[in-house]
Parts: sequence; structure tokens; C-alpha cells
Amino acid sequence: MTKLRAFDFEADIPTLHPHNHASNLHQLDNGDLLCVWFSGSREGRPDISIVCSRLKKGKQKWSTPVVLSNDAGRSEQNPVLFKNTNGELWLIYTAQHNVHQESSVVRYRVSSDQGYTWSEIKTLFDKLGTFVRNPPVILENHVLVLPAYYSLKSSKGFLGNDFSVVKISMDHGKTWGEYEVRNSEGLVHMSIVPGANGGLIGFFRSRKSDYIYRSISTDGGKNWTTPKPTELMNNNASIQAVKLKNGNLAIVFDDVNVEIAPPAENRPPWFDKSDMDKVGVDKSVVKQESIWGVERNPLSIAISEDDGQTWKYKKEIMVREDVSEEKPEFSYPSISQLSNGEIHITFTFLRQYIKHVVIKENAIKN
Repeated sequence: MTKLRAFDFEADIPTLHPHNHASNLHQLDNGDLLCVWFSGSREGRPDISIVCSRLKKGKQKWSTPVVLSNDAGRSEQNPVLFKNTNGELWLIYTAQHNVHQESSVVRYRVSSDQGYTWSEIKTLFDKLGTFVRNPPVILENHVLVLPAYYSLKSSKGFLGNDFSVVKISMDHGKTWGEYEVRNSEGLVHMSIVPGANGGLIGFFRSRKSDYIYRSISTDGGKNWTTPKPTELMNNNASIQAVKLKNGNLAIVFDDVNVEIAPPAENRPPWFDKSDMDKVGVDKSVVKQESIWGVERNPLSIAISEDDGQTWKYKKEIMVREDVSEEKPEFSYPSISQLSNGEIHITFTFLRQYIKHVVIKENAIKN
């Protein structure tokens, strides 16, 4: 696989704290871009909060981030922005106790002025272990279809018994129905895109660090086929897909898995080791429900012309080839195609900050 020769635009989004991760990108009606992510001293620590930066239309410099969450006792993570069916801008995110993701709830805020001011913080989903990562799709009948999952403690002391669900609202998010994705154990971070024939297609991160999985719904997200592995690798790190204006699908992911880069020990390296020791993680890589620590490099983009059945075009977005003691991380991408056809991508750069790049589809195919 070849590298992209150059970006049409590249920027490092300003940050307030040393640890930055899990961005999501959203274009407003006025043409501005908002990027949200979580930031603080270290993932899982209670000082982790949701922050937001703005890139005004026609400008090239992102604003100084503002903090949008305020629970000093919980680690607030995985923010998602979307325009609701009633026109409001919604921010949803998770809030957990330290590294205990099984304690997570989902909270939200609402803006009616393009993200300049926000309503009070409320709880959207209070069932413990509820997690979100990717934005909802909106059906033609103004139904919200939001991918979610349950992050549950495994017999090995950390995550592994996770499974995906879909939350559906027909009243602008006031009430939600929940529909489990059958046979999705160990599959999370579902990214949903519209299919060519009116259905929905879901792509999943795999806790097994093997491949990206794919599933189809033909009834508006209530029922899904058993997820099957695609040809695209996955390293137990987040992915995000988007349907392009020409009908093709694009997905951003780390093009590596456990077979290519097995970790020395089965433990997430982005958490502080003392925090993980308290959880009691079995660090053996053998017969685990989840495989952690596979490197998150390179970050790549792929394009499919057949609803994700095959991926003809792939290019590396960011790669570090030098060998060092601490492995580089380019991960947790967000992808959006703007009205002018540009493909905008944000992603975690070494946990130091969020990087923003802009490319065109023909740069991926050439």
C-alpha cells in the first residue's frame, strides 16, 4: 500500500492538556467545522474532559479549545456531535469512574446557536456500561439511528464481553428503543452508513485485533445480519466510515492486526500502569477475550465501490517507520466529506494532539 503524496490542508489542533484522544468532526450549517475530543492528564483519569475547537469557514487556524464537560469525579470520553432531527446541535459523550468502563453512562448537551453556548448537562442513557463512539445516521423519515455498545468487564479483569446495540429515536432523542446486534460479542464502535439499496451497513472494531467486521440492516437498524470479517485489518482500535457523495464508501482505520504485530503483553499501553494494576489485568496474550496493545500505526484510508464488500483502493495517511521503545500512535479517526467534496479527517497524533488533514478522493485512487 502506498502513502498519500500530500494533503490539501494539514493542521495541528491546539490543545489544553498533555493527553488528547478520540476526536469527532462535524460541519455546521454555517460552514464552520467543530472538532470535539477528550483531553486531560491520562486516559481514564477523572481530570479527562470533553473539549471543543472551531475552524471558521474559510479560515486555516483552529480556535483555542473550550471545555464542555465538568464532572471532576468521572473520566469523560468519546464525544460525538450531530445535528438532531429538530435542528438542534447535540453533543453526547461517556462518563465513567477511572478506567472502569463498565461504570459508564452517556450524557448530553444541546446548542441552538451553532455551538457557541450549550444547555445544562443531562444523562441520556443511565444503564451502566453504555458507550458511544460514532455519530448516528438520520433516515428519510427523521428517525435517529445511533450505534452504541456495552463495555463490560471480562473474566480476565478488563474488557472483553462487550457487544453492540443500536439506539433508535423517533421523537428527536426524547425516547429511545434499543436493539441488540446479534452475534456481536467483542465487536464495538459500530460505524453506520447508508447502503446503495436503502438499507444500512455497519462496520465494527474487533476486540480480537483481527479484522474490521461488516453487517447489514434492511429494516431501519432494528435487525442486523451476523457480522462477518472484511478484508480490512483491525487492531482493536476505533474506525469510522462515511458514504461519499458519489455513492462510494470511505473508511479510516489502522492497517495492522495481531497477526502482523503481536504485542509483548496484553495490556492497553495508553493507561497508566498503576491504574491497570488496580483492575487486575491478566497480561497473557494467550486465549484472551480481547487482545490489547497491538500498535496503532499506520493510519490508512480505503474506498469501496460495492457497499464495503471489497476495498479496491487503499492509501496510508500517517505512518512512522522508525523503531523506537515507545510505539507511535495514529488512531481514532473521524471522517467527513464537506459540501465542496473535500474529505476531512481528524485523528489522534501520538496522544499529544488532534491532527486535521484534507484530501480528495482522486488522491486515494491514484
